[in-house]
Amino acid sequence: MSKRTSASFAISDPKKIKQQMLNWANRFNICCFLDNHQYSSPFHSIECLLAVGVHQSIHPENNAHLRLLLQQQQGNWLFGHVSFNYKDQFFPSAATRLNPIGFADIFFFCPQTVLRLETGNLVIESITTSPEAIFESICKEEIPVNTVNANNRLQPGISKESYIHAIKKLKQHILRGDCYEINFCMEFFGEGLLNPVDTYFKLTGLSPVPFAAFYKNKNSYLLCASPERYVQRKGSRILSQPIKGTVKRNKTQPAEDELLKKYLYNSQKERSENVMVVDLVRNDLSKICKEGTVHVDELFGVYTFPQVHQLISTISGELNDEMNLADVLEATFPMGSMTGAPKLKVLQLINEYEITTRGLFSGCVGYIAPNGDFDFNVVIRSILYNSARAYISCQAGSGITYNSDPEKEYEECLLKASAMMQVLGSDK
Repeated sequence: MSKRTSASFAISDPKKIKQQMLNWANRFNICCFLDNHQYSSPFHSIECLLAVGVHQSIHPENNAHLRLLLQQQQGNWLFGHVSFNYKDQFFPSAATRLNPIGFADIFFFCPQTVLRLETGNLVIESITTSPEAIFESICKEEIPVNTVNANNRLQPGISKESYIHAIKKLKQHILRGDCYEINFCMEFFGEGLLNPVDTYFKLTGLSPVPFAAFYKNKNSYLLCASPERYVQRKGSRILSQPIKGTVKRNKTQPAEDELLKKYLYNSQKERSENVMVVDLVRNDLSKICKEGTVHVDELFGVYTFPQVHQLISTISGELNDEMNLADVLEATFPMGSMTGAPKLKVLQLINEYEITTRGLFSGCVGYIAPNGDFDFNVVIRSILYNSARAYISCQAGSGITYNSDPEKEYEECLLKASAMMQVLGSDK
């Protein structure tokens, strides 16, 4: 365990200090900023975490190697990501596609400095620098004037006609019994220059969600406004909260907005999507949990976000002894909400029908605490950016069942991408 110096500082303006923290952190080659925007939840972890600098890094050769490296790092903070492509560890695929954003399949780092912001206090722990000096440096950061992301016009990676054709083909697979549900995604991409920090705050200003993340690894950036938790561990308890079921909000008419929530809750199509992924997650967790401990804590919970209402279910269980994140990934990755059921077949269909690689999209970003607890999001509602290549990417998807209307699924993808498009100026 690395020796850290720690100190706590009172904070009067959390919004301002978050902006200063991230401006300061962006000087480092690698940093990870996680923010739940004060969402109230019985499954709350930490309001805001920031990790900067690399004390040690983890580059596993395979999942068995990851298990060993995590055991060796017990007692340290670890931050990082698992890309969707890491699925090949468990579901080998011959498909290889260009990954222009550049994130590795998996990467974790033990940071030099960790900052925890919660209930008006900022705790700074550092291996290399005194917390007082770090706090002084952060407080000197000036919040820049908002910049405009001009000329970042993104184009779809698949035409509407080709998308609808693909959905019709997937429905034929469902009719034949190849699968019950499949998550099908499309990319919007383009070239342009971004101010990553400013773009992140614009995005999360539009969508202040509980699993937001700013993640930088050299030239690769993730600007994430995710509402979805992949997996959380607290002690021996593990839980997952898949999202399946979406309806656009009507914020100008509160009565109509309430009717939309009721429509979502009672929709047989949306319920069928949600219950399928709940069954898949229950099955995944049963592989690593003690017998009889996997339960559905909440089914069809309706949660409200700035652009949409969504159905979220919560499934939990008691982990078997001596389990770490590598075991959890082997049992549950990639997450059911971004694949479908049965998982092996839908991954084969994803490789066959999706045009572009997902990369970090529909992977996860998060942390492992020194006590072994961890929390990871699902990377959705995100802008991915490679500053060296000036390449920008956004992806969106929806759950396809036999009852799916291809036109409506296409519109759902546009809805899910709307906040990113607005921030990038691509909605004009």
